[in-house]
Amino acid sequence: MIYLDNAATTYPKPNCVLKSVKRSVSKLGANPGRSGYKMALDTAEAIYEAREAVSSFFNAKSAENIIFTQNCTQALNICIKGLAEKGKNFVCSSLEHNAVSRPLYKLKSRGICDYSVAEIDVNSDKNTVNNFNNLIDENTAAVILTVASNVFGIITPVKMISSLCKSRGVPLILDCAQAAGILKLDCEELGADFLCVAAHKGLYTPAGLGILVINSDIIPDTLSEGGTGSNSLSLSQPDFLPDMFESGTLNTSSIISLSESIRLINKIGLGRIYSHEYLLLKYLEEALSEMKNVKLYTSFSENQRLAPVLSFNINGIPSELVGMKLAKKGVCVRAGYHCSFLAHKSFGTLENGTVRISPSIFTKKGDINFTINCINKLQIK
Repeated sequence: MIYLDNAATTYPKPNCVLKSVKRSVSKLGANPGRSGYKMALDTAEAIYEAREAVSSFFNAKSAENIIFTQNCTQALNICIKGLAEKGKNFVCSSLEHNAVSRPLYKLKSRGICDYSVAEIDVNSDKNTVNNFNNLIDENTAAVILTVASNVFGIITPVKMISSLCKSRGVPLILDCAQAAGILKLDCEELGADFLCVAAHKGLYTPAGLGILVINSDIIPDTLSEGGTGSNSLSLSQPDFLPDMFESGTLNTSSIISLSESIRLINKIGLGRIYSHEYLLLKYLEEALSEMKNVKLYTSFSENQRLAPVLSFNINGIPSELVGMKLAKKGVCVRAGYHCSFLAHKSFGTLENGTVRISPSIFTKKGDINFTINCINKLQIK
């Protein structure tokens, strides 16, 4: 099997992560923060070590500002719904995942908040920033921006939009699902108020774990309430971080594995990870560009600012059929709409979607060569 669907979730998981998960299940199986016996205390300590590792990795304010969530979608929902107020509005980009657009649509359909979509101009960061600036007003609750498109890999001008938001006094929420573990994300350098992360992607943990990094004095309202192991005699939800947002039992195994995965990423280096994945897709794109029936939507060869995600179509063949045919050859890709209506609308691919290829640090050039051969056979039929 050749796995090229790492934008959905990374596979394989590193051995250090697998060993950590096994250890956590066998040795650290208690509920952290609930009891005073040794295993519970050891589990709580391991969770805190992971929180510190994440805080250092993103250069966050403190370990307490790291919130563990079910996934990146939940982190985004906390920010969006927690900042929503009657009469307010949001501004998002034209490349957002449904994890952003659906909560916004729900708020609008209920008459709570409106939202506007700022077009990402892939040829001009200045135009992109102007598009956002023209939509922000005194009632804007927040700007929401994907760091990198999960469909086309477009990297957005985060720092420029962050500066704009600061000048307009508007919080900035970043969707880092396709960027964390691949691109450098430094809270202080980015200046964003909230970073929402999918740990099971570029941070290599098992599924079922997201991260919300709060880099602001602005604290959203809670999305859910419940037991936290703290202030148990009060019916009010704790008002301090991270307990405020961590009701119920945490995904301890995945959280504990973060310490190992971050250690591995730091050892390999973000630059090396990005370069490896980028060069593989540049090589793939060069081969696909020579196939007369293949349509590409971005160009690694032209040094576009791209995350390692490549979308294409084969003329006359539905994208999902291409995905099925590749799967029969043992090549695992994602085909269709990738839970991203806005991105496909922006690129004019609503009719057919796209076939998406996303490698990882574990992908080899031979895997790409095999994939190229399979696509070539499909496109000449």
